[in-house]
Amino acid sequence: MTGIRLTAPAPGWAIDADVVVVGSGVAGLTTALRCAAAGLDTVVVTKARLDDGSTRWAQGGIAAALGEGDTPEQHLDDTLVAGAGLCDEEAVRTLVTEGPDAVRRLITTGATFDTTDSGDIALTREGGHHRRRIAHAGGDATGAEISRALVEAVRSAALHTIENALVLDLLTDAEGRTAGVSLHVMGEGQHDGVGAVRAPSVVLATGGMGQVFSATTNPSVSTGDGVALALRAGAEVSDLEFVQFHPTVLFLGADSEGQQPLVSEAVRGEGAHLVDATGARFMLGQHELAELAPRDIVAKAITRRMHEHSTEHMYLDARHFGAAMWEQRFPTILAACRAHGIDPVTEPIPVAPAAHYASGGIRTDLRGRTTVPGLYACGEVACTGVHGANRLASNSLLEGLVFAERIAADIAETRPPRTEPARSTGGEPVALLAPETRTAIQRIMTRGAGVLRSAASLAAAAEELEALHRSAAADVDAADPKDAVPGVDAWEVTNLLLVSRVLVAAAREREETRGCHWREDRPDRDDAHWRRHLVVRVAADRTPVVHRTETAAFPPVRAAD
Repeated sequence: MTGIRLTAPAPGWAIDADVVVVGSGVAGLTTALRCAAAGLDTVVVTKARLDDGSTRWAQGGIAAALGEGDTPEQHLDDTLVAGAGLCDEEAVRTLVTEGPDAVRRLITTGATFDTTDSGDIALTREGGHHRRRIAHAGGDATGAEISRALVEAVRSAALHTIENALVLDLLTDAEGRTAGVSLHVMGEGQHDGVGAVRAPSVVLATGGMGQVFSATTNPSVSTGDGVALALRAGAEVSDLEFVQFHPTVLFLGADSEGQQPLVSEAVRGEGAHLVDATGARFMLGQHELAELAPRDIVAKAITRRMHEHSTEHMYLDARHFGAAMWEQRFPTILAACRAHGIDPVTEPIPVAPAAHYASGGIRTDLRGRTTVPGLYACGEVACTGVHGANRLASNSLLEGLVFAERIAADIAETRPPRTEPARSTGGEPVALLAPETRTAIQRIMTRGAGVLRSAASLAAAAEELEALHRSAAADVDAADPKDAVPGVDAWEVTNLLLVSRVLVAAAREREETRGCHWREDRPDRDDAHWRRHLVVRVAADRTPVVHRTETAAFPPVRAAD
């Protein structure tokens, strides 16, 4: 245990339970439903409303070997190729083998997928898949349907839910085992509103951390809170340097904040061209597939062209589609563009890459257990080893499903006893950053650790982030401190800084290009030295400590029980 915790009032109220699940996407709600079905007293805590996480924004679908002629082995092969040598094969085999039945159980929970005329699940194909194995709902509204079904199931089961609550820190007992979480409920009638859910099993399913960058497809709640909490609690994270950037996100201006609208890869699939301000197609000659090259290659090419032309975006030109095709094939994207004053029928769409998905996260074993006893992680916040250096399209929802069921089974089997949280014995709490520091962190990360990285850019980012860290700590010690007042905005930005420092530390260490980690100064993949995982923890002095594994295999999370 690090003894590190956020500056926050002591909990003024408490709820007792067997399990507290933090997050309400596919991973969190599936875990909660399975735990409750096993007779465990389960509480769900979520930062906004139950359906406000990343799951409902998932468009493409959920990948599983459900079609005739497809097999888990073929799904495994496609996943290993996408992961660029860093997938944990046992974790992938678990995913693809247990995945089809997990999807079928999701259907019995109430999710309705698109079907063929014969009544079979309709399957499509996406980049990296050699078979049609993507189940979808409402065309491009798969996540929304899954979220709807799970939220309805949770409400029907009358699970105890706490909405609009930011989880602060892990509570532990005298033996260092998990004993619950502290949290702040917005709207409690006072600024601090801090309480606790005391439980011997805590499941983090808090989603991604896209908000560490200036532009992201992630919702505003994705501020890396789960990863930050786990790091303060002494847990290890892995592969945090592998952030997948989506190449074509609607550019809303340099100062735009919050979630940015996607312009689907399917638009390029139908023949749209990427062009610069002069109208030149710059993907020609970059890759044999031009605009249909893999996402990481397209994102890199766009960013390079932006740097060359000193501009903040490129353009996606699909004017040749005509009005009828836009209205019939891409009505949602057309409406989103027009809502922001852009008409794709008559003008090119301004686009730029944006942070999309974190392939790394809190390191777990195949039962979702972290390196802190009693603490589990599931979904995008976790690193199970499934994604390696680059996530295969539509594997994320499946990962949430499969490992949620495994976590619930492990908790139901072990049923650890409830214990009393110990009083904190750590040093001074973490100094909070002023909320306005958020923009500075995002710009530092975008500039230094975005799509294109180098030793120089990462060193500059590390120095600027450490300056923010030192400044906040120094202000606490000043004779007339002006440290930030505890509150949601200050806690979020403090979490963002911690996650950013750890991400940059890992990215500086990995001196190669692999998957979605692009080092301009190290353009080649180096299996001899870097087909390894980077495991990071935070020391008691709050410094990130990076360890390279000796092989491509993950070390055990902890000794077997």
